[in-house]
Amino acid sequence: MTIYQVIRRPIITEKGVQKKEAERTLCFEVAPEANKTQIRAAVEKLFKVKVESVRTLHNVGKLRRRGRFSGYRPNWKKAYVKLQPGQKVPEFAEI
Repeated sequence: MTIYQVIRRPIITEKGVQKKEAERTLCFEVAPEANKTQIRAAVEKLFKVKVESVRTLHNVGKLRRRGRFSGYRPNWKKAYVKLQPGQKVPEFAEI
């Protein structure tokens, strides 16, 4: 699995930007089968920074209805990546 398959996209929300500024933590949508070691290696190689810790969580897809038809959104995985002190935070979340 390449680094671009592991990290799908950054999650740019109010909570994500706040965590980035206050706690030096980046938020990404990652591949569901990716583990913490792969996520750490991908972020270090892609952004050229040192990672302190990685936390992951699985989001369950919500029920969505369109008239009488209903279905579920796909499940997805989120990763919070905390950078080591002294590392420069990448500026991809400029709003």
